[in-house]
Parts: sequence; C-alpha cells; structure tokens
Amino acid sequence: MSLDVKEKTEVRLVFMGAAGVGKTALIQRFLQDSFEPKHRRTVEELHSKEYEVGGIKVTIHIMDTSGSYSFPAMRKLSIQNGDAFALVYSVDDPESLDAVKSLREEILEIKEDKFTPIVVVGNKTDRQGERRVSAEDVLATVELDWNHCFLEASAKENDNVLQVFRELLQQANLPSRLSPALCRRRETFPKNIGARPPMNKTNSCTVS
Repeated sequence: MSLDVKEKTEVRLVFMGAAGVGKTALIQRFLQDSFEPKHRRTVEELHSKEYEVGGIKVTIHIMDTSGSYSFPAMRKLSIQNGDAFALVYSVDDPESLDAVKSLREEILEIKEDKFTPIVVVGNKTDRQGERRVSAEDVLATVELDWNHCFLEASAKENDNVLQVFRELLQQANLPSRLSPALCRRRETFPKNIGARPPMNKTNSCTVS
C-alpha cells in the first residue's frame, strides 16, 4: 500500500449514542472549548475544521448524530460514510450502554469489517455520585471482548475530551506523522500530533 500523502487529508468522525449522553457537548468542548448544560435535541449536524500539520492540510469532519432511532436511513448513511466512530454512553445511565452495544453491532454489520475504528466513551464522569455503570466492567468488555479503545470523559469538566479525538484520529489511519500523540499526553490539539507512529493494537487507551 502506498503511503504517499496527498496535499489534503480528510477524515470523518461519527459520534453516536442514546439521546442526552453528551455527544454534542463533547464536540462543542473540542471545537469551541465551551459547555452548554442544557440538553438540545440533535437531528444531525456536520462540523468541519481544517488544520495544517507539517504543511499538510487536514480536514476533520465531525458528524453529530441523533440519539433518536427514528432516522434509520440517516443513521445508516452516517455509518457508511464514517471513518471512525465514537460510541458515547453516560456513566449514570445503564440503558445508554445498551444502546452502544446495539450501535456497535449495526456499525460492524454495515461496514462489514470487524476492525472498524471504534472508541467507546463513558461521558459525564463529573456525576460520580450518580454513577451506575462500572468503568472496570466496560473496560473488560470493550478492550478484551470487542478489541476497541475505551475512555471515560467529562465534557463539562473538559476531562479526556482531547484524548477521545486523538484516539479517533489515530484509528482513522491518518499518515503516521499526523497520528495523534499518546492518549495520556495533554498538549493543545493538534500540537505535536506526529509524536508517535501508529500502533498495531486498537485498544491503546486506558481509563482515566
């Protein structure tokens, strides 16, 4: 396979999950470094942002999908066009984790590829008092059984949000010099984005 880098590299990240788990909040925190506490129902929104890394233009498209399952055709199209997927649930909502399991099965069926880049995100870690989903249990399932990356995050407190996007970009197979830094690194994105070569394993993150 040729590793020649084109002048413009594009990648589409798709955020999926049940309604109210914080998909939009994670995206807003990444793009605008802001947080809106009031839930706003999303049908489907596409955000695009261009970066320049080492003289190469990288366009990141971020698809924010509906948490409602009343748009199956729209959801299928989002999956078909996606390069990497963030499956988001809320740590205080076990049913939202069930939605992640269903969405994962649908993604693998539509993409027909068990190695499709998927990062499972447990959002709202700021709600530790209301936690109803064990990080250890999800970690075992996602990394050992599914062979995907698992991260917990808080859009509200801006905890691990950059790490979520770094892992998605790494798994989307951008050229090695555009690959994100380790999940544990905290430089301002996308500084030093080429600090590491691609990893062979997909489950390269740890729960924080």
